[in-house]
Amino acid sequence: MGRQIGEAMRPRIQNSLENARNLLASAYSTLQLTWENAQIQASKYIPFAQEYYPQYVDELMGISAGANISFDDLAVLNGMEAVTMDALHLTKCTSIAVNQERTADGHVIIAHNEDWVPEDEEDVYILHARPDHEPPYLAMNYGGLLPNIGFNAYGIAQCADSVYPSDCRVGIPRLVASRAVLSAPTLSGAIRHMLVPHRAAGYNHMLAHESGELYNIEVSARHFAVLYAHEGYIVHTNHYLDAGMRAVESESDELVSTRVRYFRALRLIRKTPLHTVDSLRNILKDHVNFEDSICNHAVDFSRPLDREKTIVSLLIDLTTRQMQACWGNPCENEYYTYELNC
Repeated sequence: MGRQIGEAMRPRIQNSLENARNLLASAYSTLQLTWENAQIQASKYIPFAQEYYPQYVDELMGISAGANISFDDLAVLNGMEAVTMDALHLTKCTSIAVNQERTADGHVIIAHNEDWVPEDEEDVYILHARPDHEPPYLAMNYGGLLPNIGFNAYGIAQCADSVYPSDCRVGIPRLVASRAVLSAPTLSGAIRHMLVPHRAAGYNHMLAHESGELYNIEVSARHFAVLYAHEGYIVHTNHYLDAGMRAVESESDELVSTRVRYFRALRLIRKTPLHTVDSLRNILKDHVNFEDSICNHAVDFSRPLDREKTIVSLLIDLTTRQMQACWGNPCENEYYTYELNC
C-alpha cells in the first residue's frame, strides 16, 4: 500500500521533500540544523516505531521506494516536529466537532483547517485506503507524511492539532501513533494508540465517533488529559486546555494567536443552536484576527518559521460517511465531496 501511495503521489512527495529542505535551510540561523543532521536525529526515532508499529515503518519504506526518495529523507519528513524540537511552532490549526444534539439534521460532523507552509498546498491529496488487515479509511494527506487526519469504516474520525509539550524525548513519532488511530475499531482502542508507551511527544487528538461521542485527547510524552464534549460540541486549537497539561506546555506565553482562535471558534459554535455543514463551513472561513485567523493567511516571507496559510479545509460527516475537502483557503475556494465506499 505504501508503494502504491509513493508511486501515485511521487511528484507531490518529491516536492514536499524539497520544500522541507528549503524550510530547514531558511531557518538555519534559528535552528542550527542541517539536513544531514536532521537525518541523524530522525534515525533515532525509527527503532521505537519499528518495535511498536512495524507495519507503518513498512508503509514508510513502501512510500520511499514508490516515490524514489531515500528512507532517511522520508524519516525527516515524518519526524520534522521532533527533529526541530518544535521550534517551528505551527500554531494555527483549528478543529471543531458537533454531535446530534447540536446539528439540525442529527448528524455528527467534525471540521478542521490544516495550516502549513504555502508551498505544500499543491501536495495535498485525499487517500481512500483499503488495508489488508485494518479497516478502510478516507484521509487527507500531503507530501510524504503518514496519513492521520480522516475517518475509518468503524465510524471513528480524528483531527490532530500541534501542541507544544516541554517533556519531549526520543520515542515513537507523533505521526506514527496518529496513523495507528485510523486502524482502531473502538474509541478506547483509538485512545490507546494516542497514549502508546515510549511516545516522543503528542498532539491534541480530536476524536469523534458516529454515535456522537466527542473527545479531545491532549497528549505529551509522559502525560495526557481526556476532555469530553458534555454539551454536544468541542473545539481545539494549538494550546493545552487541561490545567495539568498546561503545566508541561513549552513557552505558553508565546501561544497567543491560538488562544484568540480558540475563543473565537468557541463563541461561533455556541452562537448557533443547531449547526449544519454550511454553518460549520462559515466558521472555517472566519477572518477575525486576520491574518492569524481561523481561515489563516499569515504568509510573511520575511519570517520563514511563521509563514503559514490554510492549505486545506475539511468537513467530515460521520453519519453519511462523507468528507468535504477544500484546497487552500476556504474563503476563496470550493469544497469537493468524497465518500468512504467500503
